[in-house]
Amino acid sequence: MLAVNTFEALRLGTVGKPVPGVEIRIAEDGEILARGPNVMKGYYKREAETREILEGGWFHTGDIGRFDADGFLVITDRKKDLLVTSGGKNIAPQPIENLLKTSPYIANAVVIGDRRRFAAALIVPHFDKLQDLARARGIAFGSIEELAREPRIVEFLKAEVDKATPQLASYERIKKIVVLPRDFDIEKGEMTPSLKVRRAQVTAEYQAAIEALYDEDAENGRNEGGAGA
Repeated sequence: MLAVNTFEALRLGTVGKPVPGVEIRIAEDGEILARGPNVMKGYYKREAETREILEGGWFHTGDIGRFDADGFLVITDRKKDLLVTSGGKNIAPQPIENLLKTSPYIANAVVIGDRRRFAAALIVPHFDKLQDLARARGIAFGSIEELAREPRIVEFLKAEVDKATPQLASYERIKKIVVLPRDFDIEKGEMTPSLKVRRAQVTAEYQAAIEALYDEDAENGRNEGGAGA
């Protein structure tokens, strides 16, 4: 145990303050590091793995987090899920995804952008609400798939994304979205039985749409460059 909430110091949404005798710091990439008498000395007969996880004398937890203003530790993501843009900026996707799902029109979201120029998102709408919106605005559609491709619907959902994330740093902001015609499926391996999204499986499933999104941006950039030359 590295941190704990107590009756005297309790804050929901955090894992508490460091227990006595344990030091915790946040690495440059956001990883939570710890050292203290209760931290393991290493893996049995696995020297290479021990050197890696105890690099610099600190236990590397694999969690991404931060301290709030009062010293409570907040875990925001797993390091393995961290996205690193082509410009070297680290993006923790889960907090952004949680913000996106505060929109009444967004049921699920997966933030993408690893080794890309900018962050984007795969958006699963609340289809009942979206259909009602389309009918109210006189937007004709013959199927959910057609509705998901409708430019006015994509534009509306992008506005919802922007509305939900005004506090993000510029490199964290979602520049483009792909609207999906269905929610993620446990049977397809896109979600765990506990309804956690399997990021790798989802991005593999929609790889063509993701590539098209970034290819379109690259093409627009070339055209703008040519026009200005």
